[in-house]
Amino acid sequence: MTTHEYPAGATPPLGTPKPAVPRPRTYPGAPADDWLRPQPQPQTGTDPAPSSGTGSLSDPGQLSGTSPLPGTSPLSGTSPLSETAEGADPGRKPAPSRPGRDRYLDLLRSMALVRVVVYHLMGWGWLTVVFPSMGVMFALAGSLMARSLSRPPLGVIRGRVRRLLPPFWAFGAVALAMMFAGGWNPWHDPDHGGTWGLVDLLNYIVPVGAPPFPWSVGSKSGLLEDSWAVQSAGVLWYLRAYLWFVVASPLMLWAFRRAPWVTVLAPLALTAVVGTGLVTIPGETGNAVTDFAVYGGCWILGFAHHEGMLVKVPRYIAISCSALTMAFGLWWASGHLGPDGWDLNDIPLADALWSFGFVVILLQYSPSWQELPGRLARLDKLVTLSNNRAVTIYLWHNMLIMATVPVLDQLYNLPFMENDGATAALDATYTLWMLVLVWPLIGLTILALGWIEDIAAKRSPRLWPNGAKGRKSKVRKSEIRKPKSPKTKGRSTSRGRRTKA
Repeated sequence: MTTHEYPAGATPPLGTPKPAVPRPRTYPGAPADDWLRPQPQPQTGTDPAPSSGTGSLSDPGQLSGTSPLPGTSPLSGTSPLSETAEGADPGRKPAPSRPGRDRYLDLLRSMALVRVVVYHLMGWGWLTVVFPSMGVMFALAGSLMARSLSRPPLGVIRGRVRRLLPPFWAFGAVALAMMFAGGWNPWHDPDHGGTWGLVDLLNYIVPVGAPPFPWSVGSKSGLLEDSWAVQSAGVLWYLRAYLWFVVASPLMLWAFRRAPWVTVLAPLALTAVVGTGLVTIPGETGNAVTDFAVYGGCWILGFAHHEGMLVKVPRYIAISCSALTMAFGLWWASGHLGPDGWDLNDIPLADALWSFGFVVILLQYSPSWQELPGRLARLDKLVTLSNNRAVTIYLWHNMLIMATVPVLDQLYNLPFMENDGATAALDATYTLWMLVLVWPLIGLTILALGWIEDIAAKRSPRLWPNGAKGRKSKVRKSEIRKPKSPKTKGRSTSRGRRTKA
């Protein structure tokens, strides 16, 4: 193709005003191919210093969607946590404290990652309707990018690229080594032959274009199917799209602040042109432009969230317009169903419209949690871990899904599997066992390679950053400094074949 610990704090002082592409299948049920934050720092001309905060795929190494604006929290429409120093004049307005993490946005990012893994394994196209994960991830990244652009743009872009590339290099080194070991020669590749085939390899260093890979490599009787490279490298389109969004964000944010509605709606209009066949751009350039158009609206909605534009729109208007937009998207999809039915990844205009409306609703209703409430609190460590290792999970999950096949195939060699009934039972539940096994494999990959994300973000390497110790420490500190003022109470690859989510 994305990664958290936060103090429990006091509520705002009483009376505080509220501011206004056909794809091969490589395993049973496989879908058609498809898809980072330190604590807020003072505004300076350099990247913020590393911290124990967590990152995400949508925004490598940065905090999730809390409001960067002093005294405001556009996502929730309420003031951020604030403190009054002990012994201060009760009548004096307290200075706002630094915003904490938005666990609601962290939860959304974790849900998007889980949905991507399940989609790629089970092949259920309707999941793109239930939860348009890519649109959600781009929206979260757009919001965080807008916040960071309060600093010099070149420094922000450099920081984002720095956090993204090292995990990508690790994946590329392993993938290329396996491709070359399988006999792939990019000089003689029918689709990448000659000089351009070698030049394309540079996209494994900086993914400004589509990193190349062979249609088939190795043997059908090998541990991995001969199409493993298509599935594994197919997700790298997301990194290309993310990179171009990051580079274009200063200009996009400038345009948004001067003509917000035109800028928000322009990507949908572009999708209606390049995503419907009205205008066809051949090759990988066409794929890149289409991706930019389809998800550009969601990215700019992230700007709108950060700038507080969404909360200025009456909720009934926002929800009504979103529902109409999504309904039109489904209507368009019903007349343009692809080989996988209601898989919106095959229908760009429907994908853009549905994702756009879905994101508006999510951001309109976002509660801006400092801590996961109720029963959701049980998921706190998993949410923190997945946000901290979103890039690792996303880059490796497709290869790990295929790695479950040779592992599960060993079950057929067990003595009791000589029974026809046992063999039939395993055949019937094979995909389910793949889903069960892939999570431990993801966990092992996090332990083995996840620390690269910390190095990229200039943090001390951590093996299992689920926030357990850090959260306890921060809560303790919050309790010690709890204000005593009476005003206070106790977030294509080559050839147009890529794996979307």
